[in-house]
Amino acid sequence: MTERVSLGEFRFECGETIPDLEIAYETYGEFTGDNAVLACHALTGSAHVANRSRGSDYDGQARAWWDDIVGPGKAIDTNDYFVVCANVPGSCYGSSGPPSTDPETGEPYGTEFPPVRVGDWTRAQRLLLDELGIPNLHAVVGGSVGGMNALDWAKRHPDHADRVIAIAAAPRLDPQCLALDAVARRAITGDPDWQDGDYYEGDREPTRGLALARQIGHVMYLSKDSMDAKFGRRSAGRDAVRSFPTDPAGEFFPYREVESYLDYQAERFVERFDANAYLYLSRAMDDYDLASGYEDDADALAAFDGEALCLSFTGDWHFTVEQSERIAEAFRATDTPVAHHVVDSDYGHDAFLVETETVGPPLRSFLADGPEGSAVSDTVEETESEFAPVHNSLFS
Repeated sequence: MTERVSLGEFRFECGETIPDLEIAYETYGEFTGDNAVLACHALTGSAHVANRSRGSDYDGQARAWWDDIVGPGKAIDTNDYFVVCANVPGSCYGSSGPPSTDPETGEPYGTEFPPVRVGDWTRAQRLLLDELGIPNLHAVVGGSVGGMNALDWAKRHPDHADRVIAIAAAPRLDPQCLALDAVARRAITGDPDWQDGDYYEGDREPTRGLALARQIGHVMYLSKDSMDAKFGRRSAGRDAVRSFPTDPAGEFFPYREVESYLDYQAERFVERFDANAYLYLSRAMDDYDLASGYEDDADALAAFDGEALCLSFTGDWHFTVEQSERIAEAFRATDTPVAHHVVDSDYGHDAFLVETETVGPPLRSFLADGPEGSAVSDTVEETESEFAPVHNSLFS
């Protein structure tokens, strides 16, 4: 079950403070002193990384985002490891963020909540681990922006983690992704119901804008091949109902399966997520640059003396294989033992959530034996994936 801890006054990297930072977190397994693994969730994820009981609701997200990877006998085996997952500041799943109540006013923060950066997530996680009595991590692991969060641990707390695992991650976003994220945010802020972020007390929320932002995200998560295989240009079934109004001429043209899929995913998403939180978290991801404050990526990682694993997917155009290789090259430049495992997959950015049969083995081996034992350096592993119409998508 999700627990919460109060960390007291917290100063964000932007210089602003809040009187009390609350962090929602979950733990799995038993802590033995040297077996802690920190799992960093992606953009719209929560602390609920694995299930204990089916059907339970965890701060609005009923489905665990990595249940096939974390648990007894799984790749991150909770018989062996004590897994901690914390919801990041700025989110809407139990940790302090825009929807939270400002104790000084008794009203939701809204856009008065301080801007957040990935570095704020890392600092909050370190404070949480202090509260839990965990001085050092056996490993820190994350995917997408969660992978950036994991890299930030190697940069900010190089002596506090023995292993770093960055999956489908990058040292920074490229301009195309920055542009698409900007359009997604403008869909929210352009919704009249956004009301400059002050929509919590009324009966109108910017659901249209948030839905459009999510649809842009889903297009980013999937590859051309996976979309073609699942949807093609087929029309939706007769029972399909358009979620968005169309112009009169639009009624003449088919409502396609790919549109129906995007509408369905958006409808589900707006039921569980907050529009302001989406703005805050996506900006934190866009802002992240591993080399910030240093000469280059290698210089940022120079103090880290542990071991690293990068894992990427050939069909991912959002966080590419080349970007993961840049991370691996930065580790190599500092003589850090590192493996880069490349999975041949046409799925897209969401592959690490659904292709657990290819993600699990290198994770298990690396956690146990490091890069040498994992035997995955510069390896391409073939996999066939079936595109599922409904999946647990938690990325940017």
